[in-house]
Amino acid sequence: MSDHAQQDVAREKADPDIERAETEPHSKLVTWEGPDDPENPKNWKPSTKWSAVIIMSCFTFISPASSSIVAPALGTIATEFHVTNEIESQLTLSVFLLAFAVGPLLLGPLSEIYGRVAVLQLSNLLYLAFNIACGVSQSTGQMIAFRFLSGLGGSAPLAIGGGVLSDLFTPEQRGKSLAIYSLAPMLGPTIAPIAGGFITAHTSWRWIFHATSIADGLIQLCGLLFLRETYTPVLLRRKAQKLRQNTGDPSYRTETEQSNDQTVPQILRNALVRPFKLLTTQPIIQFLALYIAYIYGLMYLVLSTFPTLWTHIYNESIGIGSVNYIALGIGYWSGSQICAALNDRIYQTLKRKNNGIGRPEFRIPLLALAAVLTPLGLFTYGWTAQHHTHWIGPDLGGGIFSMGIVIAFQCMQTYLVDAYTTYAASALAAVACLRSLAGFGFPLFAPYMYQTLHYGWGNSLLGFVSIAIGVPGPIFLWYYGETLRKMSPYAAG
Repeated sequence: MSDHAQQDVAREKADPDIERAETEPHSKLVTWEGPDDPENPKNWKPSTKWSAVIIMSCFTFISPASSSIVAPALGTIATEFHVTNEIESQLTLSVFLLAFAVGPLLLGPLSEIYGRVAVLQLSNLLYLAFNIACGVSQSTGQMIAFRFLSGLGGSAPLAIGGGVLSDLFTPEQRGKSLAIYSLAPMLGPTIAPIAGGFITAHTSWRWIFHATSIADGLIQLCGLLFLRETYTPVLLRRKAQKLRQNTGDPSYRTETEQSNDQTVPQILRNALVRPFKLLTTQPIIQFLALYIAYIYGLMYLVLSTFPTLWTHIYNESIGIGSVNYIALGIGYWSGSQICAALNDRIYQTLKRKNNGIGRPEFRIPLLALAAVLTPLGLFTYGWTAQHHTHWIGPDLGGGIFSMGIVIAFQCMQTYLVDAYTTYAASALAAVACLRSLAGFGFPLFAPYMYQTLHYGWGNSLLGFVSIAIGVPGPIFLWYYGETLRKMSPYAAG
């Protein structure tokens, strides 16, 4: 039996959250028609698979882009709403990420009940409605409230996207697709401030929200037209329902239906509790969540303070200063290309050397590169900014930093999807909670840190912490990751 056929059989096993019921002796098991069934998402045509990857990447691009697009306009918004408190001004940006911490805990598990597409589309409508409301808000309170609610809806792609790729690709194919998909939440917050800076300078900050709403409406339309359901248990359940309707025979059931006699409220409760269980009881999830949280917090700390460096220290206009975000974008793109080229190749090589048996730990080697690039970028960025060198200095440091960030993020995201295939959405939701809390909190203390330590020692402090986490992290995962996974009833293998 092929790897992906084995994974789909494993996917249909009973949920470890629920009690098993006796399998009905006369029920007819509904599954795929062999390992090459064209209805199985892993056997779809490459064009169909990559269409899904591109559309998911667009969804995952637009909501993180909305999180940072207001960064160049924070001063303008604060002036219009008479805000003088630094933290209150930063909340306009950061509260969106606070919603990112809450939303996936609900939306990820719901996608494992009702399917990826339905949850994604409905959540995106929530984002769209309140993003439009942000553009017409009349006070700081309204802005913060609408930003939080739009962030709840916009968090869905971050929880669901990894699950979609797990549905579509085998482990040997997954690295490239995740490299493309994972680039979106990094590139979005980097490119968006460039647009936000020029929009604020030449029109009004309100057009920041109008523009993102128009773009999101187009993405929503593409999703409605071209994005198909990918989650195997939902697809098999639909197949069983169709067989029961066509034949009048109620004994056609999936393995999940046979092993589960719970009511809908019980199923919902178990699914919604699952991310909290993963986060509070699974050591591998806890370790990865803390690692990714620090990386993500660093990213948003740099994103939120980047405009201040160029407008206050280098005396550039808002529009010209925002162009420096291109350096971060180049770093994210370069790091993603490294992952796309090497992640699957390293995995396949190590799998061959391991007698053809793949392990999620085969995603770890590239983390060593990220452990070097991230602090190197922080040191370069901090001290060149401190000494007010030519603008290429801080941009070069920012580019190296962002390259390390995206490599670390993609390696760990792929590791999670490989380790928790069936419950990838719940695992990613658990990690996204801490990650987004860090993205929310780090920008709040950033202005005070730079006021006290300035750019040189402020970024050096962050660099030293990156070394303390980033160097032992890959070593720990390589030697102890499998042991920790075996302790989990949710993990694959």
